[in-house]
Amino acid sequence: MSFKEDKDPINKSLLPSGLRDQLPPHAAHEASIVESLINTCELSGYERVKPPLIEYEDTLFSGPGEAMVHSTFRLMDPVSGKMLGLRSDLTTQVARIASSRLGHTHHPLRLCYTGEVLRIMPDDLNPERELVQVGAELIGEDNALADIEVIYLAYDALSNVGGQSITIDITTPALIPKLVEEIGIATEIGPKLRSALDKKDSSAIQEFAGGYANLFTGLIEAAGSWDSSVKKLKALPLPKSINPILNRLEAVAAFIAKEDNNLQVTIDPVESRGFEYYSGLGFSFFSQGVRGELGRGGRYTLNDGKSTGSCGFTLYMETVLRALPEPISRNRLLVPHSIKRDVLRSLRKDGWITVSLLEQVDSLEKEAKRLKCSHIFSSNKPSRVV
Repeated sequence: MSFKEDKDPINKSLLPSGLRDQLPPHAAHEASIVESLINTCELSGYERVKPPLIEYEDTLFSGPGEAMVHSTFRLMDPVSGKMLGLRSDLTTQVARIASSRLGHTHHPLRLCYTGEVLRIMPDDLNPERELVQVGAELIGEDNALADIEVIYLAYDALSNVGGQSITIDITTPALIPKLVEEIGIATEIGPKLRSALDKKDSSAIQEFAGGYANLFTGLIEAAGSWDSSVKKLKALPLPKSINPILNRLEAVAAFIAKEDNNLQVTIDPVESRGFEYYSGLGFSFFSQGVRGELGRGGRYTLNDGKSTGSCGFTLYMETVLRALPEPISRNRLLVPHSIKRDVLRSLRKDGWITVSLLEQVDSLEKEAKRLKCSHIFSSNKPSRVV
């Protein structure tokens, strides 16, 4: 049946898989939370930027963006004839802005952002393909204090909107590639070993790591609370070239854990999925009882010819909202169409949501209930609907 012949109104409202409409009151609730998260960033000195929804794929996939090639929708630009990419991640765009448009400005740069992204396929934990991201980037500093600032900024933003029972899992995406290089595992074997480690597949690790299998197994077994994990990592016969990675890991994890007793800190030294373009520490936020990550971040290098060190985070609103209480409905006040505008302005200033009548009705109470109003303006004052 052609589109014109389809008379079923339900079919006309169907959306592609992984996309959905946001309805009241959830759309307003999400917008409010997003602004609260951004406000925390701005109060910490992070300035907002707004990248475009679509870019040339050559720029979108450069530097850190290379990791997003297989998750990005592409289309032809009818104006330039060049291929465009519909962004699937905002971090890579902010990295481009920092290295090009703002490359000449003061460093460190502190930037924050929010916006929608679209991905070809959903991940294992979220069925959505259209996602809302909120994030921040600290660009131009590469030390433990910068890592700590970014982690605490994300934690404070989540806490300020009502996030509870938050945990942080810190990983070291640069450790395994460095270790594979140091012990001389063949280049073609490295990706296979990396995949085996991600899957915690002991037989495959034995096959690809050979005599070093116990070392890689020890890295897997070192995952856990930060203090016990650090002790286990230090006990492993790792090359001295790995020490800078472990020292940064210990410094950051210890500082965060000791500064805030409410924040549980764990370490997983071999986790790398989703951290493909990270060159230093990575981290993920979780909330007890909530499916999926609240957000993730870490250290990466800008593609600006200077190897500028940067650290940032991205919060995933779909998961963040699941970790928060349901939105509280504000009082809605049904008002007559004859009410004076100065009275309306005064009511709104006092926090009322005003809904004006557009015609005469038989029952104000029934009309208020139909329009989801909790109060009626009568006798020059609001009164609750019974």
